[in-house]
Amino acid sequence: MTNADYGVLSPAWAGGAAARLADDTAFVQAMLDVEAAWVRVQAGAGLCTAQQAAAVDAVARAERYDLAEVARRTPDGANALIPLLGMMRELLARDGAPGGTGTVLHRGATSQDIIDSALMLLLARGIKVVSTHLHAAGEGLAALARTYARTPCIARSLTQHALPTTFGYRAAAWLSALGSAGRALQELSNTLALQWGGAVGTLASLDQFLADQPRTHPDSAELVRRMAAELQLVDRQVPWHTNRVPLLQAGSALGTVIAALGTFGTDVLTASRPEIGELSEPREAGKGGSSAMPQKQNPVHSLLLRTAALSAPALVGTLFTAAGTAADERPDGAWHAEWPALRELLRLAVGSAEHADVLANGLRVNESALARNLALGGDAVLSERLATVLAPVIAGGKPAVQDLVRRSLTDQVSLRELLRLEVSHTDLSDAQLDELLDPAGYLGSAARFTDTVLADYALWKESWLSHN
Repeated sequence: MTNADYGVLSPAWAGGAAARLADDTAFVQAMLDVEAAWVRVQAGAGLCTAQQAAAVDAVARAERYDLAEVARRTPDGANALIPLLGMMRELLARDGAPGGTGTVLHRGATSQDIIDSALMLLLARGIKVVSTHLHAAGEGLAALARTYARTPCIARSLTQHALPTTFGYRAAAWLSALGSAGRALQELSNTLALQWGGAVGTLASLDQFLADQPRTHPDSAELVRRMAAELQLVDRQVPWHTNRVPLLQAGSALGTVIAALGTFGTDVLTASRPEIGELSEPREAGKGGSSAMPQKQNPVHSLLLRTAALSAPALVGTLFTAAGTAADERPDGAWHAEWPALRELLRLAVGSAEHADVLANGLRVNESALARNLALGGDAVLSERLATVLAPVIAGGKPAVQDLVRRSLTDQVSLRELLRLEVSHTDLSDAQLDELLDPAGYLGSAARFTDTVLADYALWKESWLSHN
């Protein structure tokens, strides 16, 4: 029986792109890609032959390896690259590779160079997928913000009815968070860097090899620059093996995406409760069913967004703990703790973006429920406005207005009637009172803020499209 991580206990990303982008095969392939790229760079610099580079390319395919055996041997050296290298050299010999190819492979490098750089490749590949789905989700949220920009609904504060807002502004708030997270991810993608420093970050072995060559070749700095270009990673010019900030930046950016989408999912979960009924997820065949209750349509997309948001902070915390306890030129355990945490964050970000895409573009808005729930609070939801406007014309000022509001709620008496008794028609006509008690008239700058978010999203979208 093959042991594999299919995501049976990780529904936030199972069944989607994350299952293939960050599984063991993808990581092993990324390590193989790094090793093969380094031999191609050497060949391009005349440090080995094109035939040797071709031989390495031929064995740099994950399907040629028994990953269960790689995993079984991994504890022997505390990382997967060590057994993988041995297997690569065995395959080179079996394939009849040119003499010396096994020596060219991994020349001057160390396990950390390969593993850290492979993680950067996984991030680069995963971020492209996350970004695509984020922008698709952004399109859905932007459409909701435009459509409902002037549709009043109740805003909730600490779970309670607060003041009127618009549903469009609520969607714009989700979009604003998504855009901020997307920009952080875009910035991260532009800074993913090659790690290349040899055994302790000095490139001593590579420099010695180059010094012993009979003729002039590019120096190690130039070779590393070419290696970064080959893998489409950034050349930081200095190894970052003891500087774990790049991993913290990656974890923080991924965690930010997951958190932003978690807020979206949490709000949808609340609003989709039957007794609230303002929102419902798109109905999809085979989605949201219950094993025992056929009548149920569970909000699975928003539920999984929330699941990811609950899981991510501990993973980000692991990266910060590992960075804060990294010792010497290669940490004793802290480095190893980074790998599963970063991979799971990438998986959760990919899965969250996929679910957010479906949810944002299929979310159904129940306008009658929005109106009904807004009306539940009665005239009291305008108490802030009433206190401000009526304070000058009512005996006792704001405290008196607040007392009337409390009386209306306690005694279940119409606030409108209480106000009518306290304020003369000279100071406030019936028409003016009606206007004061109209929720649509107390939306502040909600429409302007919504327009601002939409304009900002348009700029982000244009920037992203120009680079993709």
